Amino acid sequence: MTHRTTTHYENRSILASLRTVIPARDHITFAEALRIAELHANRLLELHRISDGPTPSDLITELPKLQIEYVEAPVSGASFWNGRAWIIQLNRAESFTRQRFTLAHEYKHIIDHGAATRLYVGSATTSAAEQAEQAADYFAGCLLVPRRLLKRAWGNGLQRPRDLARHFQVSEQAIAVRLAQTGLVERTARCRPPRHSSSAAAPIRYYRAAPALQGA
Repeated sequence: MTHRTTTHYENRSILASLRTVIPARDHITFAEALRIAELHANRLLELHRISDGPTPSDLITELPKLQIEYVEAPVSGASFWNGRAWIIQLNRAESFTRQRFTLAHEYKHIIDHGAATRLYVGSATTSAAEQAEQAADYFAGCLLVPRRLLKRAWGNGLQRPRDLARHFQVSEQAIAVRLAQTGLVERTARCRPPRHSSSAAAPIRYYRAAPALQGA
């Protein structure tokens, strides 16, 4: 059974707690950045005592100084600081499961704000911005389909992607990606990183483009 509580952390910022996971140093490899993304997901689940799926969206939506807006937009989501609170915008036309994934994806950008230039430095084949988007997707997958809970469900006989997707309230594509990432099935094709747009005029605004290509 899933248990949630935030009482113990009422006087302590959950966002600040998550940000302490990020090392206070430069030269963070992308492999480390992905491990940090999973640690972020696990810490958030631990703070709310989540012990079974599906992960409730209000882990994020009920956080202080964070507002959710449902908008008509050419992208799946966006996140930005409006001077008083963090805003996460979700595309009102998209499915419930996609909105859940986008919500988690955008929250990862909020966690990373102020540290993104240390976490994501790019490579010969991938830009720093692309790495940030891939890490946000990975965080969303780890939060909504936690490794431990996925393996428990698999071990209990829940192995059809459709059934797992229903259990975790995500898309079958997200389940396929998590099954491969956790080694429960053999990876059959290399997932392409998602395409995203950005706004030069608002450096703390992040966008998630539609359609997603990795896990949404």
